[in-house]
Amino acid sequence: MAITAAQVSALREKTQCGMMDCKKALEASDGDIEKAVEWLRKKGMARAEEKAGRAANQGIIVIKAEGNAAAMVELLCETDFVARNPQFKAYGAKLADAVLAYDGEGDVSAKLAAQFCDDLKEFIGVIKENMKIRRALRWVSTEGKLGFYVHTATPYAALVELTGEVSDELPQQVAMQVVSADPKFICPKCIPEDRIAKEREIALATAPQGKPQNIIDGIVNGKLNKWYSQVCLVKQPWIFDDKTTLEKAAPKARVLRFVRWTAGEPLEGEQA
Repeated sequence: MAITAAQVSALREKTQCGMMDCKKALEASDGDIEKAVEWLRKKGMARAEEKAGRAANQGIIVIKAEGNAAAMVELLCETDFVARNPQFKAYGAKLADAVLAYDGEGDVSAKLAAQFCDDLKEFIGVIKENMKIRRALRWVSTEGKLGFYVHTATPYAALVELTGEVSDELPQQVAMQVVSADPKFICPKCIPEDRIAKEREIALATAPQGKPQNIIDGIVNGKLNKWYSQVCLVKQPWIFDDKTTLEKAAPKARVLRFVRWTAGEPLEGEQA
């Protein structure tokens, strides 16, 4: 029998399942709402909605690159056990492939979540845990090279873009640096002036009193330089040789941008 939009809407309101799932359930149940609900429950789709309120703060980050484009996706679940599940990892790779196929670049989280809304609910019914497509990013490099690194033991990942004289291995090395050292800025010039002013104020407050001004200035500048070596990517000790830095190891390369994610990390403005 033909299934009407009104029937699909009524079943969706009753079960909170996706439209396509509701249509399939009604077709399999000859339009009977109660039988359709039972069909959804047997398939595990209704259970996906029951799990939606449960915390999902474990998961994986998947990065894929093709040509001058890269996709970065964070997929969350409830337990570390599921995060290591091959099916779960394959689903994350499927999401990254979808992002790679998009046009343009930037944050595509909402687009990906909308595209896979019904599909994810069905997968939740298979895995039996709540899941969430939390973040998705697509970058396109127009003037440089992209590099990435995913730390699989602990779900840290980084995506970087470099330009200038860049060796084949440098983009991945820089991504590994970002994962390992967790920089906040590319270089001192990238830091907002008010942030530098605050650090300078702290350095001045902790400097010895009663010294000549030039001595105090030298101490303050020394403290600032030490801070730069902690928060600036190009000034951090280089993980491949801690006696140097990225700006010294690759002086003709320039970092255009970087991003570092940890699966399940708190996000600004996100409710727990």
